[in-house]
Amino acid sequence: MNTAIHPRPLSGPQYLMQGLRLVLSPGLRLFVLLPLLANLALFIGMVYYSVQQFGQWLTRLLATLPGWLDFLYYLAWPLFVLLLVLIIFFTFSLFANLIAAPFNGLLAEKVEVMVRGEDDFPPFNLQELLAMVPRTLSRELRKLMYFLPRALGLLILSLIPGINLLAPPLWLLFGIWMMCVQYLDYPADNHKLSWQAMLTWLRQKRWKSLSFGASVYAALWIPGLNVLMMPAAIAGATLFWVHERDVTKISQP
Repeated sequence: MNTAIHPRPLSGPQYLMQGLRLVLSPGLRLFVLLPLLANLALFIGMVYYSVQQFGQWLTRLLATLPGWLDFLYYLAWPLFVLLLVLIIFFTFSLFANLIAAPFNGLLAEKVEVMVRGEDDFPPFNLQELLAMVPRTLSRELRKLMYFLPRALGLLILSLIPGINLLAPPLWLLFGIWMMCVQYLDYPADNHKLSWQAMLTWLRQKRWKSLSFGASVYAALWIPGLNVLMMPAAIAGATLFWVHERDVTKISQP
């Protein structure tokens, strides 16, 4: 039965909200629970380690501020705190998605089946899950190769005295874009769309892509709600794919 929530394209935040509704439905709970438990364990471990090291990291970062900019200390302090939190957040997101990649691909498949009302994917079993592992891990590593040089550039910028005051807003913008890239890649990969073709398509829908990424990014900071945000983002991204991709195909000559 076709359980599509909406027959036409939505705004970025609407896709996320509809995705949240979908992952709470009985048919998807198994595909949500398994990666959720793995990511919860990772999150607890990273939070514990970050709390232990946070003071040292902040002290070292503030030490990069030259003496002649001491008057900016009280402005730089909250910016550097934000910078460290953003970096920790990025690191967790990347490792969490790496661990959960095969389950996330399956979740995207099942959401698409529910939305379209037709199943063109192989039936779910252990063999299918194991077969997805090499492909999904390879794709996650491709995301990592995309992320690392850009993150390194921002990290270097963060260490340049004076100029590093620009780093937090640039990290924020980059984070919003990466949220979109991260989650839209699952349905794109399920349809064997190449990495570069997927990026090109997202750039063609830049503002809607960024609005979706921004809504995911903001929701991940809400305690309690953020526990469900990864599966909700995958479901929302799959809705984005189905509706926006169909529109793109129809509009092409």
